[in-house]
Amino acid sequence: MSSSLDVLGIGNAIVDTIARAEDDFLVAIGLSKGAMALVDEARALQLYAQMGPTTVISGGSAANTMAGLASLGCRASFVGKVKNDDAGREFTHDIRQAGVVFNSQPSSDGAATARCLIFVTPDGQRTMNTFLGACQSLEAVDIDEAHVAEAKVLYMEGYLWDPPGAKEAFLKAAKISRASGGKVALSLSDAFCVDRYRSEFLSLIRQGVVDLLFANESELHALYQTGDFDTAISALQAEGKLLGVVTRSEKGCVVVTKNDLVSAPAYPVVEVVDTTGAGDLFAAGFLAGYTKGLPHERSAALGALAAGEIISHVGARPQKNLLQLARDNQLLA
Repeated sequence: MSSSLDVLGIGNAIVDTIARAEDDFLVAIGLSKGAMALVDEARALQLYAQMGPTTVISGGSAANTMAGLASLGCRASFVGKVKNDDAGREFTHDIRQAGVVFNSQPSSDGAATARCLIFVTPDGQRTMNTFLGACQSLEAVDIDEAHVAEAKVLYMEGYLWDPPGAKEAFLKAAKISRASGGKVALSLSDAFCVDRYRSEFLSLIRQGVVDLLFANESELHALYQTGDFDTAISALQAEGKLLGVVTRSEKGCVVVTKNDLVSAPAYPVVEVVDTTGAGDLFAAGFLAGYTKGLPHERSAALGALAAGEIISHVGARPQKNLLQLARDNQLLA
């Protein structure tokens, strides 16, 4: 297959609002540390009013991954829905400035552009409260068949499974990608997301809709309903042709195939400042290697490098040129 794109990502177009917070503050305002909760506009406004000084940065899981891929010198595109409002224009500007193709048409009416209110505790853990807003208007009609067919890999986030229209867009895009010889990658996104849609995610895997699965430890445990890591890895390995990539924070990652397990270490960082986007950027690094045909161990090292850069500062978009960083670490030519 001749591809003009390395990866096309489909996901929620979100503007992140990030603030520092202590653990006891999260308890006081009724938040579960480390979780992602969907909130309505009223709850979003209530939480925003309780935030301290904020940093506003465009985000969204798949969008972050595409920005990381672009920083690694890959050809990346993103499909997601924003409204023609200030936040929507900010998101559009930011992702295009990052070098990502973004041609999705904004909504002229309906809900506002999505926002995620993120509280970061002193240990770098993030607690996310997401108002999906315009994201929920993403539908199958927004999927351009020719554009999807251009990509080597179609990358989609599990969060897409919440709005019915986005789920239809997901399935349409996956069908197009497979028909054109592309690979379909799914990020499980969040353990609570897995809890909501476990049977459907397993069905996507077992029906061969998904070729490549990204998950962290807690998401994998949720998928297979076990607290034992080795048991969960064995279950993932038994899925057959699926390529699984499981991140374990400071323990590194495990790449799982039918006949092999490859472990790779985390990239050393001086200080963990904010873990927002760590999984997103790990996926970017791994996909950069995967689309270049690199060995899984090298792809995992690229993922660890990208994740290490992200957790060293606030926000989920790279602040350093990841391609140069990879070259400095002799991971890319």
